[in-house]
Amino acid sequence: MGKCMIIGCGGVAGVAITKCCQNSEVFEEIMIASRTKSKCDALKAKLEGTTKTKIQTAQVDADNVDELVALINEFQPDVVLNLALPYQDLTIMDACLITKTHYVDTANYEPLDTAKFEYKWQWAYREKFKEAGICALLGSGFDPGVTGVFSAYAQKHYFDEINYIDILDCNGGDHGYPFATNFNPEINIREVTANGSYWENGEWVETEPMEIKREYDFAQVGKKDMYLLHHEELESLGLNIKGIKRIRFFMTFGQSYITHLKCLENVGMTSIEPIEFEGKKIVPLQFLKAVLPDPASLGPRTVGKTNIGCIFQGIKDGKEKTYYVYNVCDHQECYKEVGSQAISYTTGVPAMIGAMLVMNGQWNQPGVWNMEEFDPDPFMEALNKWGLPWVEDFNPTLVD
Repeated sequence: MGKCMIIGCGGVAGVAITKCCQNSEVFEEIMIASRTKSKCDALKAKLEGTTKTKIQTAQVDADNVDELVALINEFQPDVVLNLALPYQDLTIMDACLITKTHYVDTANYEPLDTAKFEYKWQWAYREKFKEAGICALLGSGFDPGVTGVFSAYAQKHYFDEINYIDILDCNGGDHGYPFATNFNPEINIREVTANGSYWENGEWVETEPMEIKREYDFAQVGKKDMYLLHHEELESLGLNIKGIKRIRFFMTFGQSYITHLKCLENVGMTSIEPIEFEGKKIVPLQFLKAVLPDPASLGPRTVGKTNIGCIFQGIKDGKEKTYYVYNVCDHQECYKEVGSQAISYTTGVPAMIGAMLVMNGQWNQPGVWNMEEFDPDPFMEALNKWGLPWVEDFNPTLVD
């Protein structure tokens, strides 16, 4: 049916690429392109005997628009799936504009020098993509991504208006290290050490990092402490879901993680300001990333489950209604299937689904779009089919 070029070859990309190969009726040909071609070649070698999908590999610098354009022109994909770093979103979008190629990513653009999780840079491309007649689908991971699809599904099927959304992201996994991050340490630590915020009555309410804490009893995981963080999908959901009064995002962290993080922060290791060291400029957070375990290495040793979902409160036929939809994913089962832990799996599967829906035309109109702006039903169906089945609860425990 089509060709997809996948940029990046880290943990999430490994899952998305494996899933594309399982879905070879849609993904007839893929190209895996990354700065380190040897990684792409190793993945190709691992997958080649297991799939009908034709796989090519290439070396590319995702910061270089000319290189990207040349590669897109050579391979002629129907869609580019960007699984590189969020710092590279805009160069890849520029290359897609020049070549008139559809674009999908999993995380919003971030400038290198400041921890900013917002869509304004990518939303600025709306008119250009519309004029070029191509589609850009933003944030096709789990959160953001599936959380937006869950919201659109709730709005379509269960509510006349949704007043409150709480997004709960629980990782009940244990990797056995005193301290490690489940995805790119740089992004993870920037996210957690930034001020928290939530959307209420049309504006942002800012909090200190990790200031707001709640306990929640998660299905199949148990009771966990969770903390209010800022998260980019709050921004788009606040605009696209009607009736919204408040949206919050909570993520679970164990006490050991918090203690280590506090200590690293206190000694300056989480800073993104460059410092002089032995005649060279180094960024402390990038150095910390180099000494921490690679998230991709956590797969074989991580046990337990994740539980990610959304609790909605609103009105249907004049009556108050609550609804909770969530997915539970098992770290070890993910590792058996695709050689990765559940954090990469829960992002990689929706990345494949987003690319599929853009490619097959079900989610494809010119412009720049967030996930909740399209019909949620085909995506929800695909989640059940491709490894992220969801559960509904019409009488959930609410977060105070």
